[in-house]
This record gives sequence, structure tokens and C-alpha cells, in this order.
Amino acid sequence: MNVNMIPGKKLITAALLGAGVCFSLVFSSCSTNNPDSSGVEYMPDMYRSPSYEDNSPNGLFADSLTDRPPVKGTVPVGFTPDPFPNTIEGWKNAADFLKDPLPASHEVQEQGKAIFNIYCIHCHGQNGMGDGPVAAKLPGPPPAYSGPQLKGLTEGEIYQVLEYGGAQGSNFMGSHASQLTITERWKLIRYVQVLQKFGQKDSTSVSTVAPAKDTTKKG
Repeated sequence: MNVNMIPGKKLITAALLGAGVCFSLVFSSCSTNNPDSSGVEYMPDMYRSPSYEDNSPNGLFADSLTDRPPVKGTVPVGFTPDPFPNTIEGWKNAADFLKDPLPASHEVQEQGKAIFNIYCIHCHGQNGMGDGPVAAKLPGPPPAYSGPQLKGLTEGEIYQVLEYGGAQGSNFMGSHASQLTITERWKLIRYVQVLQKFGQKDSTSVSTVAPAKDTTKKG
């Protein structure tokens, strides 16, 4: 090893370190009119997004809106649109052609009952008689599922109610499309079909419905 080269290497190393320190001091001392700025930023796009924030003004579009409507004819990934519109003809077609793909099994009905107890029982009541705790505060309580107005509703029509709200907006029930997945809707429909038969002697599916409370006085 040539020992005469060692002092030269040390000098070069010291010079590089000194230059690095000066470089850091220069850039760290730079400032702008923005009090939140940290000075000169190296590749700021790596950590400071240049994209527009939601609901912020945007000069790239004529309406100055950042939020853009979806392209016409497209649907979100994983979303299945209702095949029948909220029209008289759409409801008729739903009644005729929209069928529940789930079996009317005890398991599916019990799962539907759990969903019913979360979203429906407060208005429709435990047995679907329209006597839930909220029903009394409405201008008119919902009719009983087993009554003449609702016992004949098909599974397709019940699906339309969950999708759009009661009977084309003719009553106080709103849409539940944002709360229930498609599978959850069909499970709920299976249980509503059980409640449509509540109290009928020839029904074999009402075993999942809780019996009404006995209000008679005991001797």
C-alpha cells in the first residue's frame, strides 16, 4: 500500500462531506411565501398529491366541478342494477318475472328474520301486523303482511319495494337499496313470505314467527 495516498483520500472525503453539509444548509434555508412550506422539495409528487380534492373547484371542466358523474351506461364494480324500473310497467314485469333465487328453507328464513328484526320490526311489528313501536307515530300504520293489501304481493313486488320504496312512493316506506345487499333482500323476502301466511291454519312455514303475547288475565 502506498501510504502517501492516504492524506489525499482523507482530503477528498472531507471535501465531499463539506459540500454535502453546504448543500443541505442551502436547501433547508430556502423558503417561499407559504408559511407551511418546508422549502425546496425534492420530487414533491412522491408525497404531495397533485390531484384535486373531492368537492373542490376544478378549472379543467366547464362546470368547475371536480366530482364527475359516471359515464352513461356504466355501473360500479360489484353492483347489479335492478332490471325493472320504478314504473307501472316495471312493477308489473317484476311481479311476473323477478323470482327469489334462494330456497325457502328454515335457515334462509331465519337469516331473513334477523334482517327483519334490524330494519323492519320497528314499523311492521314482530309478526308483521303493522303494530311496531314506531307505527303508532305515523299518520297511518303499515298494513299487515297477512292482510288483504299485502298478502298477495309477489316476491318480485316485494323486491321492488325494497329497491324503490313502497308502491312507487305511495306510502311512507323509503328505499332500502343502500342498506341491504341483493342477497340480504332475498333473505328478507323469504321471511316476509312467512309473515304473509301468519295465522293461516294451512300454513307450514309460520313456525319461525314468534307467537303473539297472551294478554288474557290469569285466574
